[in-house]
Amino acid sequence: MQLPRTPSFGLAGKRALVTGGSRGIGLGCAAALAEAGASVVVAARGADALDAAVTAMQGQGYQAEAWTLDVTDVEAVRAGIEARGPFDILCNSAGLARHGPSIETVPEDFDAVVGVNLRAAYFLAQAVAQKMPRGGAILQISSQMGHVGGPERAVYCATKHGVEGMTKAMAIEWGGRGIRVNTICPTFILTELTASTFAQAEKRAWIEEKIKLGRVGEVEDIMGAVVFLASDAAAMITGTSLLVDGGWTAE
Repeated sequence: MQLPRTPSFGLAGKRALVTGGSRGIGLGCAAALAEAGASVVVAARGADALDAAVTAMQGQGYQAEAWTLDVTDVEAVRAGIEARGPFDILCNSAGLARHGPSIETVPEDFDAVVGVNLRAAYFLAQAVAQKMPRGGAILQISSQMGHVGGPERAVYCATKHGVEGMTKAMAIEWGGRGIRVNTICPTFILTELTASTFAQAEKRAWIEEKIKLGRVGEVEDIMGAVVFLASDAAAMITGTSLLVDGGWTAE
């Protein structure tokens, strides 16, 4: 009897683009894909942090290069992918949050968050998909807030719910091209960008009470999910969300 074999989680020979990859969740995604064998182009706006991240990755023997990029510049995205592509994997971790009471939201903040989290994510995925070979994987780093609501997060929730819907539609359209499109939806992850939130005792208590596993998330909690969805082990998974939320949305 011939037993079935587990598909490979390895990414050797694959080329990956990770946006927002200079720190936090994005850096974790870039490192995870590189550790699994992919050649990774790491994109971010800040050149200094980006160069430091790529240097650290190269120091570990990973294949990595830097691309200084503002993802909201659609033409720069298209031109850069034309020059650097095609990519087998896209992991879009670029994001923006401007939290506050919805009754006080100003158009400038609304437009800025939508511009990064939804508009840029849409046209980035489109540009990569146009050149992507069959078997490619597009991953959007969404949020548990794409499935629930939260106080002072109306604009952020609107964009992440939008990413969830966009992902489902793209998965339907691009399935015939052999491209899988999914989201990863983290809970609150401890990074330098969220440190100020966790420093507030009341907010940290609220977060920890909602996470059923009883602890806040760490960057390492996202890394395995990224490799899984990018690999052949997830070859039949598209148009869905992988919630890395410690049970937050189980209610």
